Amino acid sequence: MTDRPPLPPFTRESAAQKVQAAEDAWNTRDPHRVALAYSPDSVWRNRDTFVTGRAQIVEFLTAKWAREHEYALRKELWAFDGDRVAVRFQYECRDSDGRWWRSYGHELWEFDEHGLMTRREASINDVPIEEKQRRILGPRPEAERGRPFPLE
Repeated sequence: MTDRPPLPPFTRESAAQKVQAAEDAWNTRDPHRVALAYSPDSVWRNRDTFVTGRAQIVEFLTAKWAREHEYALRKELWAFDGDRVAVRFQYECRDSDGRWWRSYGHELWEFDEHGLMTRREASINDVPIEEKQRRILGPRPEAERGRPFPLE
């Protein structure tokens, strides 16, 4: 199996690199690219949906990004220990009716020795926003990497 660095056990720096790599991949909105960061038997809980394995991850993300237009995401390292990382995130998107949403959430990640995520648990809340309230406009510029983002 091919390693996907950085590998556990994580340091603050390597955990932050893992978080930024995830943010970058998710902002491509390419389900196949994103799925490669997960083990072939990875288990997810995303809100009230349970997903197992890369094929289901691709299916889930394909449907997600078909509904969530102009999706843009920010992730931030919250905590880490050994092979686990906790992340807080926000993303914004527009639905098919043109309404804008900001979603706030937390993820718990667990990795195998190859640096592949074996478990992802996500709790997410959605808040309607006006287009003029948007603040996440595409991938994070290099100058903003590593900075915390606002809560509200």
